[in-house]
Amino acid sequence: MIFAIEEINKSEFLLPNVSIGYRIYDNCASTLSSMRVAMALMNGDEWTLGKRCSGQSAVHAIIGESESFLTIVLSRTTGPFKIPVISHSATCECLSNRKEYPSFFRTIASDLYQSRALAQLVKHFGWTWVGAVNSDSEYGNYGMAIFLDAAQKEGVCVEYTEKFHRAEPERLMKVVDVIRKSTARVIVGFLGHIEMNDLLEQLSLHNITGRQFIGVEAWITADGLVTPTSFSVLGGSLGFAVQKANISGLENFLIKDFWETAFQCKDTNTAFCKENQDLIQFRDYDEDVAEMRYSSNIYKAIYAVAYSLHSILNCSESQGCDKAVEITPWQVVESLKQVNFTIKNGDQVGFDSTGSAVARYEVVNWQQSSDRGVQFEAVGYYDASLPLGQKFVLKTEAITWPGGSKELPVSVCSESCRPGTHKVLQKGKPVCCYDCIQCADGEISNTTDSNDCKKCPEEYWSNQNRDACVLKNVEFLSFTEVMGKILVFFTLFGALLTLIVAILFLINKDTPLVKANNSELSFLLLFSLTLCFLCSLTFIGRPSEWSCMLRHTAFGITFVLCISCVLGKTIVVLVAFRATLPGSNVMKWFGPMQQRLSVLSFTLIQVFICVLWLTINPPFPYKNMEYYKEKIILECALGSPVGFWVVLGYIGLLAVLCFVLAFLARKLPDNFNEAKFITFSMLIFCAVWITFIPAYVSSPGKFTVAVEIFAILASSYGLLFCIFAPKCNIIVFKPEMNTRKHLMGKNTT
Repeated sequence: MIFAIEEINKSEFLLPNVSIGYRIYDNCASTLSSMRVAMALMNGDEWTLGKRCSGQSAVHAIIGESESFLTIVLSRTTGPFKIPVISHSATCECLSNRKEYPSFFRTIASDLYQSRALAQLVKHFGWTWVGAVNSDSEYGNYGMAIFLDAAQKEGVCVEYTEKFHRAEPERLMKVVDVIRKSTARVIVGFLGHIEMNDLLEQLSLHNITGRQFIGVEAWITADGLVTPTSFSVLGGSLGFAVQKANISGLENFLIKDFWETAFQCKDTNTAFCKENQDLIQFRDYDEDVAEMRYSSNIYKAIYAVAYSLHSILNCSESQGCDKAVEITPWQVVESLKQVNFTIKNGDQVGFDSTGSAVARYEVVNWQQSSDRGVQFEAVGYYDASLPLGQKFVLKTEAITWPGGSKELPVSVCSESCRPGTHKVLQKGKPVCCYDCIQCADGEISNTTDSNDCKKCPEEYWSNQNRDACVLKNVEFLSFTEVMGKILVFFTLFGALLTLIVAILFLINKDTPLVKANNSELSFLLLFSLTLCFLCSLTFIGRPSEWSCMLRHTAFGITFVLCISCVLGKTIVVLVAFRATLPGSNVMKWFGPMQQRLSVLSFTLIQVFICVLWLTINPPFPYKNMEYYKEKIILECALGSPVGFWVVLGYIGLLAVLCFVLAFLARKLPDNFNEAKFITFSMLIFCAVWITFIPAYVSSPGKFTVAVEIFAILASSYGLLFCIFAPKCNIIVFKPEMNTRKHLMGKNTT
C-alpha cells in the first residue's frame, strides 16, 4: 500500500501536485475492531470511544477487509454514508448485491467464477463422486452453494456436504469422521485459511491421507499450512490461486524496508551489518516476493482510487489538478464505476456492474521440491476475459497427485458402463450411482455410460456384445444346405423310380397284368406321381411371388390328379366285378370315356379352387420376425388360410372316399383284386397327412417347409410302392404269373 501511494505521489501525470494521505489499521480479525475503525474513519477521529462525532467523513475510500465476513460488516457500516470500500481479497458472491452493498468494490473476482471453475476442474478429470466441506460463513456457504449448483449441471455428484465454524470443534470432528468413512476420493474444500488449518490438524492426527483436495484461493497457497506433516494430507492438492505479484520495483522497496527496519542495516559498513556477514548474502534475495499474491490487488485498489480522484479533480499534466473542487465519498463511488486503466505490468483494471474485477486465477498444485519442501507449482490458468475455449487451460502432465503419483486418481460412485450396457440408477442414491445392465436382445448402446438402449431397426439385431446392430440372418430352406440336399435327393430318386416303373409298364403294356390293371389310368397315375415328386422342388429355395403361388397350387392340383386316378382305379375294380354278374351292363356306365371324365372333373374342381384362391388372396413371400428375434424367417404366407385348408381338405375328401371304396372291395378274389393295395396306400396317405397337420402348425421356420415336403414325399412313395411294387415284382421276378389264366384264377398250384 505504501509503495503504491509513494509511486502515485511522485507521479507527474497521475494527480500532479496532489498528494494522497493514508492511515493503516490492524483489526486483528475482529468484527468489533472493524466497526470501531470504520466509525473513527468516518468521524475523522482516532478510534477512541467517548469522542463526539463531527458528522463529516475524513476519508474518501477504505481499502479492505481481507476476509469476506469482515468486509460485509465494514460495507454495511459505511454503506449509508456512501464511502467506497475496496477489498483486495473478499470474494463472497453475496457482496455482488448492489442493493445491499452499493459502494463496495473489489480488485478480485467474485466466487461465482471460482465456484463454477471448481466444478469444471472436477469434471475435467472425470471425478463424478466427490465430498464437499466449507466454512460455516457467508464466504463458505455462498461459494459452496454455487459450486453444488454448477456441479449438478456438470453431472458431478456430491456424496456429502459438511460445514463447520472455526469456533465449533465438535462439528469439525463430525466432518473428520464423515471424510474417514466416505468412498469419495476427492474433497472440495471451500474453506477459509483458519478452518482449513483446523481440518488439516485433525486429518493429520487421525492419519487420513490419500485424498485429492481441491482448494480455493483462501488456502491453496497459504504458507501457514505448510508443516512437516501437512504434505502427507495435502500433497497433490489442486486449486485456484490469485495470480503471483508482478509489480516492478516492489522487490527493491520491500527488501530495503525490511533490512532497514529489522536490522538497521542501511549500509554494509554499519556495525550490525559487519557483525552479521552470513546474512548479508541474502540481502538481494527476492524470490518469495512473487508469492505475495494479494499485494497486486492492493496495488490496483490504490491506483483505482487515485484514478477516480484524478477524474473528479479534472487533473491534467499541464495544469495540474483543481484543488478547489470539494470531494465527497459518493463522487468517488460514481467515479470508481467508470475507471478503466492499465498498470505498468500490463494488467487492465476496471470494475463490472457488480463492482468486481475480471476473474483471473492460476491453477496451483502442491508439489514436493528437491529439498523435501513444499512448492506451489502453477499447472494452468483460468481467465474469464479470454474467448470461450481458451478460458481454462491445464497442463495435466505437470501435475503431481497424492502420494507423489503421476497416475490420475479415480473418484466415481460407479464404474463407467461399457457399450452394450445401460445405466440403471440405484434406489435412494444420486444419479452417479448406478448398476450397469446389459441391453436386452435386439437393443444396443454404442456409447459409454448410456442411459438407455436403442432398439435395432426391424431387419437388424444386436450383436453378442450388444454394442452394434447387425443385419439379421435370413433363413429359408435352400438347395445348398444339408437338409435341402437330402430332400432334393429323395425327390429326384422318387421321380426316377416312377419313371422306371412307367418304362417297365410301357415295355410290358401288352401283357395281361398291365392290361388287366387299366393301363391308361396306370400311366396317368404314374405321370401324376412324377409331378407330385417334382412339385416338392418348388418348396426349396428363396421364396418369391411366383414360387409361393406355384408351390401350393402345383401341390394341390397334382395330388388331386393322383388321387383321382387311384379313385378311378378303385371304381373300375368294383364295377368290373359287378359286371360279371348275369344280366349286368354296368360297364357301359363306367367305360374308358367315363373314367377320363371323372379324373378330369375331380381335377378341374381343384383347379377352380386354386384359381379362386390366387385371385382373391394369393400366397406371398413374407419376412417372419416374430418366431425368432435374432433372424428373419423368409417364408410363403398363405394369403388366405381358408384357401389353403380348402385345397388340403378337398385332397383329404377324395382320399377318404377312395379309402372307403377300396375297403369295400378288399374281399374280392385275390388274383384280380387291386383294392387291398389301394386300401393300404390310402391308409398310409391319410396317416401321413393327418400327422402333417400338427407337425406343420408347430414346426418353426424352414422346418415347416421341410415337414410339408416330407409329407409330399412320404405319401408319394406310399402310393408308388403300395400300388406298383407288387405288379413290378410279378413283371420282373415272376413272369410266369403274368398270364391270363393266372389272372382269371384258373391255374392250380
